[in-house]
Amino acid sequence: MIGPLLRQLRDGRVSARELVARSLALIEAGNDRLGAVVALRGEEALAEADRHDGARASGEPAGPLAGLPVLVKDLEDVAGMVTTRGSLLHAGDPPAPTDGLVPGRLRAAGAIVVGKSNLPEAAFEAYTANRLFGETRNPWDPRWSPGGSSGGSAAALSAGMVPIATATDGGGSARIPAAFCGLVGLKPTNGIVGRSPVPSWIDLSTDGPMGHSVADVALLLDLIKGPVPGDPSALPRWDPPPLPRRIRVLAAPRTVDWGPLDPVLQAAFDEALSVLERDLGLPVEPVEPSAVTPAGNADEDWFVLCCTEQAHEVGRAVLEEQADRFDPVFLGHMRTGLATPVDDYLAARRRRFAHTRALDLLLGDDGVLVTPTLAMAAQHADGRMDGATEPGTPADALNTCLQNITGAPALSVPAGRLPNGLPFGLQFTGPRFRDDLLLGLGERWERARPWPWFAPGFEPLVEQS
Repeated sequence: MIGPLLRQLRDGRVSARELVARSLALIEAGNDRLGAVVALRGEEALAEADRHDGARASGEPAGPLAGLPVLVKDLEDVAGMVTTRGSLLHAGDPPAPTDGLVPGRLRAAGAIVVGKSNLPEAAFEAYTANRLFGETRNPWDPRWSPGGSSGGSAAALSAGMVPIATATDGGGSARIPAAFCGLVGLKPTNGIVGRSPVPSWIDLSTDGPMGHSVADVALLLDLIKGPVPGDPSALPRWDPPPLPRRIRVLAAPRTVDWGPLDPVLQAAFDEALSVLERDLGLPVEPVEPSAVTPAGNADEDWFVLCCTEQAHEVGRAVLEEQADRFDPVFLGHMRTGLATPVDDYLAARRRRFAHTRALDLLLGDDGVLVTPTLAMAAQHADGRMDGATEPGTPADALNTCLQNITGAPALSVPAGRLPNGLPFGLQFTGPRFRDDLLLGLGERWERARPWPWFAPGFEPLVEQS
């Protein structure tokens, strides 16, 4: 979607003001139903669009995203806007004085921030609902969640409200909503995108692009990559070597042995594997989940690390004295984190090396692990699993935590629809620092199995051509 809009801007068939005004109108018309957007900066965005149009008319050089509207996940700072993190605790915080790292890089490329998108409290859950702004609903079917934690961004993209919306990924937060909303989501190799400020989940989280197409995601990665002062894990530059002459495709239903998939998901996965073999000419080698994570349960280790690090970032005193301000599910996780013995926390940190070594050896330089992105077919908009009475995401519902534990890149692409009408996401996990390998495979998949860029009943900002 980004490329066609940029061509229309360049050719004068549409103006930045028209795009921003249309984006704001679509948000106003559809947000009551979806709850994707939590704050707007309409007047400021229109004024910035006018400046972009004036600069373009006078022949000034335009940035690679000049004039495109963008929504920023409400975990990241935008100058002049409050960053609530989806929490009552931060609802009264002062506006941010400057842009965060990725919003700043996108604005430097010419993008125009029109507002903020919703997320679960502190970006902790796989669904998007909080006590401050309520639920975000999936454009494909509003009974269901768009996933999380970048669910507001995914819902807005799928509904055509904006061509760009930011995402982060500490345990699947760019890939889970991409899978549920029929989008592409990339969790880059840790270190390709610098991190500032320090993430709540110190070694696990990164910004990650999400978009309608693989080309959108590749362009955004190119614009947000690069180091930042203070991040000890950031690469000084990312310059991947030539692609391998062949790709070895390994397939597993899960990254951790939680048991068999639901038959509906297994059928969708089997069909995707047949496309890889039949249409892309890639032989598929089945592997057992136990071969992917022989060092233990990486999902449980991820949970120990996230709960403990987030709880101590929030602070024991705040969690105890202001417990009534937190979402009950989030508060329960934080209490688990506070109760985690330091020996257990450090043991999980040390096992990251074993998990990483196992995946490195399995993939080598040319291997790609294919899994379903999710091991669940849907989650209600309020966070309840189907048949459950209380919200919450079980550990066996995801295939997205191992990549954050190991730092490996992972790409979720649309792979058809499930019987419930929601998209099915297929995930490619690659060797560390070979994000280019995944993007190339994603492009081949997209050519073989093109997908609709928008949920049924929604439309783009302007007609594509």
